Amino acid sequence: MAIELNAEIRNVAGKGAARAIRKNKNIPAVIYGEKKDPVAIELAGRDIDMLISTPSLRTKLFQIKAGATKEDAMLMDIQYHPVTDRVIHIDFKRIDTKKPVCVSVPVEVINAETSKGLKLGGVLNFAVRKVAVVALVDKLPEKIILDLADLTIGDTVHGSDLALPEGVSLGLHQAELAFATIGGKMPEEADAKKAAAAPAAAPAKK
Repeated sequence: MAIELNAEIRNVAGKGAARAIRKNKNIPAVIYGEKKDPVAIELAGRDIDMLISTPSLRTKLFQIKAGATKEDAMLMDIQYHPVTDRVIHIDFKRIDTKKPVCVSVPVEVINAETSKGLKLGGVLNFAVRKVAVVALVDKLPEKIILDLADLTIGDTVHGSDLALPEGVSLGLHQAELAFATIGGKMPEEADAKKAAAAPAAAPAKK
């Protein structure tokens, strides 16, 4: 379901106008893309304060009503004040909801406590924590799950091994990325190495 926002069109741009908007506790923003002119807008600060805690905002469809038009868009960037951490500007990009979009989503590891490799003393190297996926906006997942349950020492999970929801594919160059590895030595290998390194027993004295 789309997130609906009401906006006012800004007829005056520039830093001074943006400061005036923030002084009124509202947020300056812009909508661009789809080979149309950018539109400067003003959003109600109270709406953004409520919205900002919503998880996975960058995978959501926004419907922004500005004047007589309604724009389908996705959130591209949020700028924060370096001291107060308040939102000071937002960028939205228009989209065609009938065309796939590419978005980076987090990778979440599960079943670490039951992983075969970790139980054997292996060490998890979780190297890549986000993956670029391609899908229609209403099919975009909030995250991709990486299940460690059946992985053992020496196993590596590449992008091509990730379980993707129906209608979702990997972005460019994601298939060959190594997202996680369980490093270490199998117990029998470690024991053999210890035995080989142990000094030979001294011969018994006669």
